[in-house]
Amino acid sequence: LLTVYGLRSSEVAYLQLDDLDWQKEIIYVRRSKGCKPQLFPLTPTVGDAIIHYLKEARPNGSSLREVFLTQIGPYKKLNNSSIYAIINKILKPMDWNIKSCGPHCLRYASATYLINTGFSLKEISDYLGHQKIDTTRIYSKVDLTNLYKVADINWEIL
Repeated sequence: LLTVYGLRSSEVAYLQLDDLDWQKEIIYVRRSKGCKPQLFPLTPTVGDAIIHYLKEARPNGSSLREVFLTQIGPYKKLNNSSIYAIINKILKPMDWNIKSCGPHCLRYASATYLINTGFSLKEISDYLGHQKIDTTRIYSKVDLTNLYKVADINWEIL
């Protein structure tokens, strides 16, 4: 979700079970920072990962509607700090030369990928849910070495 759709950690935290339309293969994202909601196609990779999480890792019997929950009771939705800790635990040991090993570096990798595949800043701005194109300009600096490293991670085994 962070890499494929460039979501912010808060957008992942607020993702609801009802935001996933399995029949239409669509994911509904409530953008933070005052942006309007967006619909994305539910890619097979993301859909399979979410199904795997729901079947194998999400605590059973919870009445909470958020997709991602803590693993230890009392169960509650993940927050930004929890998501940061999860991503940091995976990325930090890789000892890459990046400023932050948190969820935002995956959003940054998503934007960098879009830039390198020829999308305009306006298209990337819309994709990331930015209200102003100037916000997107920070992503126009490209670090291909670290982008390739993120792309090579086998996320399924983590």
